[in-house]
Amino acid sequence: MALWRVHVELEDRPGRLGELATAVGRAGCNILSLHVVGEPADDGSVTDELLVKVPEGTAHTELARAVEAARIPCTLMVPADATELADGATTALALARMVAADPGSAPEAVATLLRARLVDPTAPPTGHSHTLRVGQRHVHLGRGWAFTATELSRAAALLELAAQLSLTDPPSRQVPVVDHILLLHDGSEVRLRPALPADAPLVGAMHARCSPSTRNARFLSPAPRMEPAELDRLLGGAEGLLGAARTVLALTIDGGSAVGMMNLERTNAEGAGFSVVVEDAWQCRGLGTALTRRAAELATEQGNDELTATTPTQNLRITRLLRRAGLRPTAEIAGGMLQVRAPLLSPAGAVSGRHGVA
Repeated sequence: MALWRVHVELEDRPGRLGELATAVGRAGCNILSLHVVGEPADDGSVTDELLVKVPEGTAHTELARAVEAARIPCTLMVPADATELADGATTALALARMVAADPGSAPEAVATLLRARLVDPTAPPTGHSHTLRVGQRHVHLGRGWAFTATELSRAAALLELAAQLSLTDPPSRQVPVVDHILLLHDGSEVRLRPALPADAPLVGAMHARCSPSTRNARFLSPAPRMEPAELDRLLGGAEGLLGAARTVLALTIDGGSAVGMMNLERTNAEGAGFSVVVEDAWQCRGLGTALTRRAAELATEQGNDELTATTPTQNLRITRLLRRAGLRPTAEIAGGMLQVRAPLLSPAGAVSGRHGVA
């Protein structure tokens, strides 16, 4: 299965959208999302962007031919990836939240919103580029297809928010977004940062998306709903930022969805209990190993000598994660549960930095 981003010029008349869906279906493909990205032309047509699933064995050229056969102009067809299936409104709200917390992050937020990259304006141009100007701020963007006025107006709104916050909030009082951009094995990226009490909706939604077996391995229950008291405990709602620092979230690069979580709790003077959960669709990419390494780093920083975990006896993944993180765990069955212990490395072995590879 492959995902393709498709732009079409669709006339504004009854039944035309149905004709587009029929043409895509005739090629054996499926429309996963559709939204307007361009303003109306003189003839009333608008630019619609589709994410289309093309099955194995079907060439994307067959999709293009089917759409053109329906007399629907196709202006763009480029490969896409699964991260682009995120809900657009959720992504925009998450990016606005990021800018509100740190106005200096506005250029990165704009690039994420437009599926573009920040470019050096002095470098030779490649693809399509555009410079947004709001006040004294200049943001230079580039990507493989043209920007539309509708998209640029959305980006300008984010920049205007950042400019307004910069004027009303002294820099010394702004709360920086401390995060770690992690490159996974398949080339996708996630954002690691300490959890906050306000992240409860993101964690609750991730918990519901996990399979019953994943939920049971982490929380000893397959129930899809996490109780508010449990969320409060995990995210430090009762203890403020000090408690929240023991929980690290892995978020999609736009911050709109949580896809993994690590929790660390001091169990005694020497040991720290830890747990890791990764949403099923994000497993087998190295994220669980990266979260386990982060648990070891935090435990070492707070003076612990070992990591411990209690999990169902069939959950041997926890020992594999510890080994992949460079530790040497031992395990025993006690009280019907698997008790895991892993001595920690010296602080000199800790991994740090903003960018990393899982």
